[in-house]
Amino acid sequence: MSAIAVTIAGSDSSGGAGIQADLKTFSALGVYGASVITALTAQNTKGVNGIHDVPAHFIAAQIDAVFSDLKVNAVKIGMLSVPVAIATVAAGLERWKQTLVVLDPVMIATSGDRLLSPAAIEVLKRDLIPRALVVTPNLHEAAALLDEPVARNEAEMRAQAERLLGIGAKAVLIKGGHAQGPEAVDLLVTPEAAARLSTEKIDTVNTHGTGCTLSAAIAAGLAKGYRLSEAVADAKSYVTHAIGAADELEIGHGHGPTHHFHAWW
Repeated sequence: MSAIAVTIAGSDSSGGAGIQADLKTFSALGVYGASVITALTAQNTKGVNGIHDVPAHFIAAQIDAVFSDLKVNAVKIGMLSVPVAIATVAAGLERWKQTLVVLDPVMIATSGDRLLSPAAIEVLKRDLIPRALVVTPNLHEAAALLDEPVARNEAEMRAQAERLLGIGAKAVLIKGGHAQGPEAVDLLVTPEAAARLSTEKIDTVNTHGTGCTLSAAIAAGLAKGYRLSEAVADAKSYVTHAIGAADELEIGHGHGPTHHFHAWW
């Protein structure tokens, strides 16, 4: 039986993040990828020039088309820019009884452009976070979800992850790649334990789509039957190598993409 993962996210017209990055990641990790597009973006490696939200009824139609036919093993959720899209996706997950869900609370692009309206944050917390197996915020996203300052160290990262557990998350992978210091430290926090995942930081500006890629890689692992801890560790390794090979590509004039197919070309 083929492992199948679905990405529910926005489209990146430059191909480095969003739906495009997710499908590349699924393919690179040996998983068949399907998609539900929630928004179109006009963007490139330098920034986001426009966002066109897909109507809620058509998001629902895509969900029903995919899940009624494909035996979906895991779901990754990315960009949901408006409250009605979040509510529609939450209803779809409930309708199709999806539990292996990776939620990447995409709020700001690598370029700094905002991708989530402030009004949508409360709906995300209420409707989607409790339905996810794991939530994968970076430092700025975790702070925004909690309306708190950005965590400055690992102790504060863990404390914020635990507060996200308190609002309904089953597990939180809080990503510390934006923190100061030579290491990129992520913490996987559950009600029972916390695990530290650390790699040396890679000196490159080509980090477009790293968050999308990591969450998609976790979903790919879950689709293949990995336990959450295994899926997270495997995804961290994959993304680290993809960032390390990013400078082999020459894409655009801003923050280029990671190299999803570094193992092949």
